[in-house]
Amino acid sequence: MDHIEILQEMLQYIDMHIKEEMNVEKLAERAGFSPYYFCRIFQCGVGVSIMEYVRNRRLAYAASELNSGLKIINIAVDYGFETHSGFSKAFRRFFGCPPEIYRAYAAFDVPKIPDLSKSNQFISEFVIEPKIIAKKSSFKIAGFAFKIKLPISISSPVPHYIDPQSPVPDIDDGRKPLNKLQELWEECRADGRLEKLHKESFLKFHAEYGACFFSDFNDEDISVYLIGVEAKLRVNIPLEYDVYTIPEAMFAVFSTPPANEDKFSSILKDTWKFIFSEWLPNSGYEFDVNSIAFELYDERSMGDTGRVCSICVPIVNRQL
Repeated sequence: MDHIEILQEMLQYIDMHIKEEMNVEKLAERAGFSPYYFCRIFQCGVGVSIMEYVRNRRLAYAASELNSGLKIINIAVDYGFETHSGFSKAFRRFFGCPPEIYRAYAAFDVPKIPDLSKSNQFISEFVIEPKIIAKKSSFKIAGFAFKIKLPISISSPVPHYIDPQSPVPDIDDGRKPLNKLQELWEECRADGRLEKLHKESFLKFHAEYGACFFSDFNDEDISVYLIGVEAKLRVNIPLEYDVYTIPEAMFAVFSTPPANEDKFSSILKDTWKFIFSEWLPNSGYEFDVNSIAFELYDERSMGDTGRVCSICVPIVNRQL
């Protein structure tokens, strides 16, 4: 075999033994090279050092398990990290956000092993360039808040809807896996709540927001999802509505590719995946944990064809 074939086989071997102890000497012996020579050809063929690649693949596997219901510390230990803080630091350096944020917005499958025979192996077919808003002032959203069981990603298998007044059910409560967030939107439209909200005097724009606010519940898996509209400043808002603030931040604003109604949810999921799996790790930015990411549905989101949604992600310059 030539070097590319050997390296490709080694990438497969690493994935197959991802939870086992690995070092340069062991991997070099497996490949049939001296440690020095193996390190050189791996760096040239893959683009990163061998142990950096192993660490990054472990982080990718750990990220894929964040929607499994396991505690983050248990996942960290399972993939060779001794402490929560050590895992979080490595995770944030690689993905550009803490594992808690990634779990809420972007729990996806493990990315495929790079195909070293293709020169464009690291270039995705799904590419969106965001508009960077250097500073967006804080603003209020008024609407309807719901407790939810994380993860809330559209791609997650069992995102549970939990009524704010009800006790938190066990994650293994036997309910059929459904897209509960979509059901919340449909419910708010069907019962007239959203229509009534758009008639209120405090309404600033006829656009709707979906945002996840992390809470201080005594459970790291519980959060608040708000469906609402932007409210005018210095206007009284009736107590029947929940009001949350989107803090001031720099935002990367992504517009989803136009899609028909039947493909809209899938495109939305793919955009979130692209943001957290590809754009953010390579952007020079990281997620601003002091603010909130949200989806904005305006007139472009209406109709059966050509639907577009804005995804706004708070960012700061990445610290080296």
